[in-house]
Amino acid sequence: MCCGRAISATEDVAGRPLSEFERVARFFAPLAAPGALGLVDDVALIDGPPGEQYVLKTDAIVEGVDFLPGTPADQVAQKLLRVNLSDLAAKGAAPLGYLLVTALPRSLGEDWLAAFAAGLAKDQATYGIGLLGGDMSAIDGPITLSIAAIGRVAAGRAVLRSGARPGDLVYVSGTLGDAALGLAVQQGRLALPDATAREFLIDRYHLPQPRLALGQRLAGLAHAMLDVSDGLVADLGHLCDASGVGATVEAALLPLSAAALPAVNGDRHWLQAALGGGDDYELLFSAPQEAAPAIAALARETGLRVTAIGRIAEGSGVRVLDRDGAELPVEHAGYRHF
Repeated sequence: MCCGRAISATEDVAGRPLSEFERVARFFAPLAAPGALGLVDDVALIDGPPGEQYVLKTDAIVEGVDFLPGTPADQVAQKLLRVNLSDLAAKGAAPLGYLLVTALPRSLGEDWLAAFAAGLAKDQATYGIGLLGGDMSAIDGPITLSIAAIGRVAAGRAVLRSGARPGDLVYVSGTLGDAALGLAVQQGRLALPDATAREFLIDRYHLPQPRLALGQRLAGLAHAMLDVSDGLVADLGHLCDASGVGATVEAALLPLSAAALPAVNGDRHWLQAALGGGDDYELLFSAPQEAAPAIAALARETGLRVTAIGRIAEGSGVRVLDRDGAELPVEHAGYRHF
């Protein structure tokens, strides 16, 4: 047998780069502590005071990957905090505080830091949390930021990815595709004549809205839940993988905003933004059919749109159906980290 190129530790047997989840499973899952849920969810759970658990979550954002160069520092800060709070919302948790790590280019001055801190202060007041500590470094690369958020939930009430059951309805909060369309507008790939629509979509990209109140009210109703960060199809696939089930989504049921509708109706290519665009940070969850009246009541009480878009089934993977019931190809299921 002749010698070929050795397989890298970051490649599979086919020589392709390992995905994010494959990297976690190979290198880090063997290191997981008991509260880490096998690293198959996006949070850890540790025991707190009697009757409570702490929910731990960390997320990073990088200039040029998660936000555009030149984005105002206060918006960068708010997005950083909110993407972490969104994961707490998806567990049904109430936020307590956070740790901050900054790796900033040496060229950034105090004015940028002042604006960044002002953005954090604004959202701390909004969400009732505070900074608990952290670390900082000076670098020569792009702005790199990370938060470790801490929340709390009643013991045994955290809504994990792994609880979906065949027969459950699949729900999503808010509207989908707005952030992807907003990024396209800002990058000049999508032209919209309505200035109000442009501003709305761009704002959705820069400033996600963590659905904390809804998430906390869904504890005890939802069987499984996460937030839409990578993209609807990809994230629903993560939920299905963790639960050992499959899912079907009806494209005609996807909730779209008034700002997004003209683009989607004018070019069906933009429907793919609602299926795989990511960055919407809406709650995606499964719940039994008998919970539908309670979920509808929650939507009315919170003033937040909640839409049933499909169903959990036996099997694996996610199928998207068009209006005629035919399978709809998904060009891009969601963001791949590697």
